[in-house]
Amino acid sequence: MTGPSSEQGSRFPLWLIVVCGCLIAAINFGPRSSMGFYLRPITMEHGWSRETFSLAMAWQNLMWGVGATFLGGFADRYGTAKTLSIGAAIYALGILAMGWAQTPLAFHGAGVLVGLGVAGSAFGIVMAAFGRAVTPDKRSLVFGFATAAGSFGQFLFSPLTQGLIVTFGWHDSLTILAALMAAIPLLAIPLMGKPPAKMVHGHDQSIGEALREALGHRSYLLLVSGFFVCGFQIAFITTHFPAYLQDVGLDPKWGVTALMLIGVFNIVGSLGSGVLGMRMPKRWLLSFIYFARSVAFTLFLLFPATPMSVMLFAAVLGVLWLSTVPPTNALVALMFGTRYLAMLGGVVFFSHQVGSFLGVWLGGWLYDLNRSYDPVWWMGVALGLFAAVVHLPIREEPVERSLPGGAVQPAE
Repeated sequence: MTGPSSEQGSRFPLWLIVVCGCLIAAINFGPRSSMGFYLRPITMEHGWSRETFSLAMAWQNLMWGVGATFLGGFADRYGTAKTLSIGAAIYALGILAMGWAQTPLAFHGAGVLVGLGVAGSAFGIVMAAFGRAVTPDKRSLVFGFATAAGSFGQFLFSPLTQGLIVTFGWHDSLTILAALMAAIPLLAIPLMGKPPAKMVHGHDQSIGEALREALGHRSYLLLVSGFFVCGFQIAFITTHFPAYLQDVGLDPKWGVTALMLIGVFNIVGSLGSGVLGMRMPKRWLLSFIYFARSVAFTLFLLFPATPMSVMLFAAVLGVLWLSTVPPTNALVALMFGTRYLAMLGGVVFFSHQVGSFLGVWLGGWLYDLNRSYDPVWWMGVALGLFAAVVHLPIREEPVERSLPGGAVQPAE
């Protein structure tokens, strides 16, 4: 990938677009994936329940999904770099507000800001830029690079965040994380640009027309419903797994180790998923990933939690962690083209974040009721089996758009 992007022009080479986009994905995803390390210090200092913290993280996830839709539309209309810069500023403000918050309401408001900020600077926006910079047969691969970069951010920021909390305290550690967001607007410069107009029925397709077309497409709706499950499972693990391991008697270092291993092995899983997505039906790949997650959850719950079982579980889950993202976004691009890829990918991601909201919030609420996370673990198993089934009927082909005179125009 050394040539210039065909749609970005020759101003920036493709390799620079990919490198900068991957760095943005890492900086964006790293702090967000490390929020679970703040659960115990924040709740203990303020005397809040785990549900209070969990609800703030749930709002964060939900607003990430809401923001992914309308900020994706903003990026499609007004440009990628501008959207990434706005998202980074909101992200930094939200992280700072987490440290300033003295009441649950203020803390939940901070969660809303973080969610919107993450949405505006996340790999969904980056992948839309990647998607229009390469040919369709390469999209699954470059989407894998962006997803793997997010995983590297998780690997890097898990020990970094824990180290900052131990060294500086949780308040100052949040200030440091917020300051890191200043790098995103600079890295966004090579991603400048927006999709070219796509002529449908003789005119540039509007946002409303694109949404109506997608929401009336059966395969797209199946993809949306399946991605809900991904959000439920991942957000529950990200937020509650460190606390869960301490609850079962393991040293806090194993929570750090687990999230690091998930990040490392997801680099392998994301890149592998990107490669496999070019060589096999993407719906089969997604179905296998969700089924394998359910098997991994079940085996982990049936055996005692030990350092060895935690490391094995984290490694397996890491391979399956965000490996759903490249084939999911590649399917959206295949069905509808790249004109509104950021927005339509954002709608799919909104479903993901509704699942995230429920996974995070139910984890805290049911824990406070039962002093156990087991009910949510088993919900994750059942939902994984559901997702494995709903992906199988998806049709992997461009949507057909009728033209005057009965001709058919496939999406590009």
